[in-house]
Amino acid sequence: MRALVIGNSDGIGLATTRALLARGHEVTGISRRAAPIAAAGYDHIVQDVTEPRYRDVLNDYLARHADIDLCIYCAGIGARLDLNDLARQTQTFAVNLMAAVITTEVVLGHMIARDHGHFIGLSSIADLMVSPQAPAYTASKAGISRYWEGLGRALAGRKPKLSNVRFGFVDTKMADAPLRPLLMTADAAARFVLGVVDRPRLTATKPFVMTLLARLTTLIIRSPLSFLFVPRN
Repeated sequence: MRALVIGNSDGIGLATTRALLARGHEVTGISRRAAPIAAAGYDHIVQDVTEPRYRDVLNDYLARHADIDLCIYCAGIGARLDLNDLARQTQTFAVNLMAAVITTEVVLGHMIARDHGHFIGLSSIADLMVSPQAPAYTASKAGISRYWEGLGRALAGRKPKLSNVRFGFVDTKMADAPLRPLLMTADAAARFVLGVVDRPRLTATKPFVMTLLARLTTLIIRSPLSFLFVPRN
């Protein structure tokens, strides 16, 4: 299997890359920093997904590896709201939504043309919420989740597959809240992602009980529960 993992210099992306390599897959990583991986079958492209050249990097990769089997989009950021600095909210949309959409256009489009492949995007259970503490984070996750799930339904019955993986709290630099219920490790999250690789499905959520908490929080936006889904700065 040939896989492309985007956003893999740390966190879930790094753990997933290592898990794929352990299975013997050939993996290319793309992130704005080099990943701490030195293994046979691995190569890395240093590239910020928000830069104009990113689309060209994807196209260059596909020209060299038209036989791609799997793409996993792991890139994601978040910032607490500072009303005096809305540019940070815009940057969150650039990474979590627009770069993800560009990746989907280029890579999933290639898979559709070849009638082969599996595109997996990592979103968040926070896609259910409206957050005054981190509005761009929850809104960008909501936007990409709805987009991926709509595309996945449109692909029903066809060979190319699209999966939206939604996590709760994972022990990475993004999870920096006073309470982190049902926290899982990055390795556990990677194992879940590989389970979706093995058994593709449109939406995969872990832990599912966090969905209930997120729905409750949307009903009490200004309650103390809303801080649970605020990403670290």
